[in-house]
Amino acid sequence: MITRRTLRWTGTSALALAVLAGPAVTAAHAATATYATKTADASGAVVQDLLDDLVTKDKFPAAIATVQDRDGEMTDYTAGKGEPPADGYVRIGSNTKTFTAVTILQLVGEGKIKLDGPVEKYLPGLLRGKGIDGRRITVRQLLQHTSGLPEYTDFLAKGALPYQHRYFQPRDLLDMALKKKAQFAPGTKWSYTNTNYIVAGLIIEKVTGRPAAEEITKRTIKKIGLTHTYFPGVGEQKIRDPHPTGYHRDDPAKPMTDVSVSDPSSAWTAGQMISTPSDLNRFFTALLDGKLLKPAQLKQMRTTVKAPQLGPGGRYGLGLSAVKLSCGGTAWGHGGAIPGYYTTNAATEDGRAAAIAVTHLPTTVEGQQHVEGALDKALCALKG
Repeated sequence: MITRRTLRWTGTSALALAVLAGPAVTAAHAATATYATKTADASGAVVQDLLDDLVTKDKFPAAIATVQDRDGEMTDYTAGKGEPPADGYVRIGSNTKTFTAVTILQLVGEGKIKLDGPVEKYLPGLLRGKGIDGRRITVRQLLQHTSGLPEYTDFLAKGALPYQHRYFQPRDLLDMALKKKAQFAPGTKWSYTNTNYIVAGLIIEKVTGRPAAEEITKRTIKKIGLTHTYFPGVGEQKIRDPHPTGYHRDDPAKPMTDVSVSDPSSAWTAGQMISTPSDLNRFFTALLDGKLLKPAQLKQMRTTVKAPQLGPGGRYGLGLSAVKLSCGGTAWGHGGAIPGYYTTNAATEDGRAAAIAVTHLPTTVEGQQHVEGALDKALCALKG
């Protein structure tokens, strides 16, 4: 465990963009621990034990975490195979959606996009198909997952490994989705669908005349000084160092594959980004503190609808999940899954934040629940 003091920057995650694989390899934890105070000692021991259990009991190859207390002090934890680096770079999967949603909402605040305007206004004629009509789908419904658009990742059903080094253009992904019929009429149901955020990325590009990755970088990453967060460029398959090794397998009967070097373009603005646990904490803390959005747009982002897929009581706003804590109160975050890495993270209004990453996708519902439960327990330990 490494403790450091930083300046205060004043869920449930959906399994997506990946095919769940078999059991991970056994790994023993590798970490040292020193705590500055009795309070830090108590909460720190809780978090370290949680990571150790994810490795020894749930068989994740490795786990890393960074927690932030109310005073802005960050503490890193590691456990697992190969001495994983504290606060290493990981692929953050669908956490990318929050960055994309923030960029769209900034453009709403600038009067360049109407949240309840039709997608057709920005991408005329693009959304057409069986039960699909861009004139009936609003920008809000994209960000909220109530558009009814079909899921393009259904066409990647062979598993992740055949596509490990394949490059996809955003329109390739959308074209896959438009081969299917709509899931439901816009606004009538909720269904977590990556296609929504591919369309959101295309809207960003149409409205700004610039690449979506460039706009996300300028408007979020650079704006709040996230020095370890980036949107990989075309052809950029390696993760910057230091990073824990990410593993995946499509067939539980076969050996695990190191997928740290992969082309993430199949996720684009729905899940392509890379960050560190500490930067995720900074991002969500800054978001809640109003450093990225005007009050009106932040209020809209935090206006939630029922999201049954996220579990009992699950609620989803605009690229943001509301996480009810067992110790009381609500945390806000997202989380993400992509071959090799699964992250869960959230922040509270009083400045607490936690981000946990494991280096293999959960292979069972129980394993996923243990990762999500670790986030809850870490945030609640900070409360005391």
